[in-house]
Amino acid sequence: MRFLDEALAAGTLWRAGVVPRDPRALAAGSRAVARLGPFGGLPAFGAAAHPERVALVDDRGQLTFAEFARRTHRLAHALRSRLPAPQPGIGILCRNHADAVVALCAASAAGARVVLLNSDFGPRQVAQVAARERLDALVYDEEFTTAASGFDGPRWCAWTEDVRAESSLATLMSGESAALPARPPRPPALVVLTSGTSGLPKGAPRSQAPSLLVPAGLLTKIPLRGGERVLLSAPVFHGWGLIVATLTLTLGSTLVLHRRFDAGRVLADLQRQRCSALVAVPTMLRRLVALGDAVAAADLSALRIVASGGARLDGALVAQVAEALGPVLHNLYGSTEASYISIATPEDLAVAPDCAGIPPRGTVVRIADDDGASAPVGAEGRILVHTPGQIDAYTDGTRRSDSDGFLDTGDRGHLDAAGRLYVAGRSDAMIVSGGENVFPEEVEMALLAHPEVADAAVTPVPDAEFGHRLRAYLVRADSPAGRDALDEQAVRRYLAAELPRSRMPREIVFVARLSRGSTGKLTRHTLDELQKEHG
Repeated sequence: MRFLDEALAAGTLWRAGVVPRDPRALAAGSRAVARLGPFGGLPAFGAAAHPERVALVDDRGQLTFAEFARRTHRLAHALRSRLPAPQPGIGILCRNHADAVVALCAASAAGARVVLLNSDFGPRQVAQVAARERLDALVYDEEFTTAASGFDGPRWCAWTEDVRAESSLATLMSGESAALPARPPRPPALVVLTSGTSGLPKGAPRSQAPSLLVPAGLLTKIPLRGGERVLLSAPVFHGWGLIVATLTLTLGSTLVLHRRFDAGRVLADLQRQRCSALVAVPTMLRRLVALGDAVAAADLSALRIVASGGARLDGALVAQVAEALGPVLHNLYGSTEASYISIATPEDLAVAPDCAGIPPRGTVVRIADDDGASAPVGAEGRILVHTPGQIDAYTDGTRRSDSDGFLDTGDRGHLDAAGRLYVAGRSDAMIVSGGENVFPEEVEMALLAHPEVADAAVTPVPDAEFGHRLRAYLVRADSPAGRDALDEQAVRRYLAAELPRSRMPREIVFVARLSRGSTGKLTRHTLDELQKEHG
């Protein structure tokens, strides 16, 4: 069965355009990947097939695949000559730009153990992760200088106003050879950090030679194709952004990157660059459709895919995207530990706007009741998965998988008769109210559907009498109705018509804004500050 799955996956990759049709380009690209691994060999793979095609576009300009390869190889030679063998640890703390991708590929080509750091980190988190993951060097953006100070070792700036500075990547690679590097002493490794909002993120080691089912499964649900342009707003350091970035470049397509998300600029570049796909997180899509008439007036005739991932997508936003952009929305559900788990296509979302889609070939989803037995169709339970891209263990040796290989996602949900997955919320965020399981995310999704709510967060807070209660933090929309008419009683009347009484928050607090991280999730710092201010 596994052989059949891999054969079918190979066919999917061929049809999508992953495999160069020129035998000489295929041979040269394949040799580079065999020597340097999928990430390290990726630039040479693209350069062999289409050297003059644009690979990367960012805030500074663009790189062709040939330029991408030469820049990557120079940096790989520089890193290998300056860092300890056989396998240095290199952290990357960057926003979305070309040299962030160059650094990832170059460090891999140098045989490093690459650790992708969250751009929301402060110096203490950088220091803790650097110690735990045994980092020998750090590549960072100049704006993260304070955070990077938590690492005591060689540091180089990837994005700096002074590219000639001694600490810049440009200076580091100056004068180095652009030739394909030699095979490293050890195969490269990659660690992606978990994206939870509390505690120090764990390290999830990703395979540098994954099953063909990983890229093929995504392509069967989100039909990216070769030679197109993809605007990636989701952060590259996160699993969702990473898989799209590497798959786009492997397809020979152009990856368009912005260091910071700005809905107006995204709309402009979707038109100017004639992008066929936008890849984002739900918060970004919410800001895009909020542009209203500007979206309606834009020429988005090339846009055939809008893909959301990294956080839960609510049904109201699904409807808003469909109205503004047409039937182009795809919704990916996954985790750092499992890679992606299920993907909802536009057809799925038309029937069930709140679903997370159907698992692709090679992925198995099981719903387990509280005793561990498989739950029947429609019954809620723990979401257990077995995917081709899941990790065996965290870098600290701890595991989330059962003895049968199924990984507990930490979420609860159910499957319908058509095999579509529905996610209720995090198991550890669930509270019991009136004998019913209540998930803060369910209330949050209902609040976000209100036209005068710009943002919302619902959290469980300790309660002396009931153990826990729900508190809702709301940001009013910047409109007369939002500013003047949306008060606590209006919110309660709205929720009473949408949800059972047990879901009603005990407290509703209006705030000016909710600070979210790069993946659109509320940070632990934000939640702590709200809790401190409002008790």
